[in-house]
Amino acid sequence: VQLVESGGGSVQAGGSLRLSCAASGITSSSFCMGWFRQAPGKEREGVATINGDGTTSSADSVKGRFTISKDNAKNTLALQMNDLKPEDTAMYYCAADPTWRRCVRPVTRLPYWGRGTQVTVSA
Repeated sequence: VQLVESGGGSVQAGGSLRLSCAASGITSSSFCMGWFRQAPGKEREGVATINGDGTTSSADSVKGRFTISKDNAKNTLALQMNDLKPEDTAMYYCAADPTWRRCVRPVTRLPYWGRGTQVTVSA
């Protein structure tokens, strides 16, 4: 399984970014995927998850600002981030659990993740 993130960058507060994650080596098209982030000196924080049936869940800190979506045909995951805040600054990781159609574990504990993409938000 390989997950490759892209789309990170530097923006000012209030700006937007769209992260993408390309998944390969997975035969199923409907499985649990998600995003988590980690800022320097802080623990990993779950951001959002999406089940194989398309239902989603997100952290309270990003509700109303971030939207997770998945293209099952292409096995591509996205995270649309709007109204970004300085506290959103972190390395963002895509994660997957190909063995489950629903996310039964916290996104920070899914078995596969990519190398991450940096998001930096300035005030």
